[in-house]
Amino acid sequence: MRRAIDEAAQAASAGDVPVGAVVLDPHGALLSTGRNEREVTGDPTAHAEVVALRRAAAVLGGWRLTGCTLVVTLEPCTMCAGALVQSRIGRVVYGARDEKAGAAGSLWDVLRDRRLNHRPEVVHGVLEDACAAQLTAFFRDR
Repeated sequence: MRRAIDEAAQAASAGDVPVGAVVLDPHGALLSTGRNEREVTGDPTAHAEVVALRRAAAVLGGWRLTGCTLVVTLEPCTMCAGALVQSRIGRVVYGARDEKAGAAGSLWDVLRDRRLNHRPEVVHGVLEDACAAQLTAFFRDR
């Protein structure tokens, strides 16, 4: 999570909402990193999770991220939760809850919806205070 927090800080420095993510392989080795890049790229899908998933898939040479773990500073939104399900990621670990747009247990629970063909394990609240403080500081300064 600390590496994801570092990625989030870099996003904030570039003017993006400070959300960072990393993808770990099944053995815990770092596969990829990502941070919000919507402002930098003008791409509405450039959320930290999607950026990290794309990079991990490129490293592995395929879209299936079975057994991998995504660690992200903020609870995934519905778009990112859908991408995580589609990637077949094994586990999602997040820090701060997103009561306004969270799709991993707060507002929706896409990741554990029994109607879907894949449901990753979800771990929440990892370094939650640090992740939330980063977001609070960013929006306070805005």
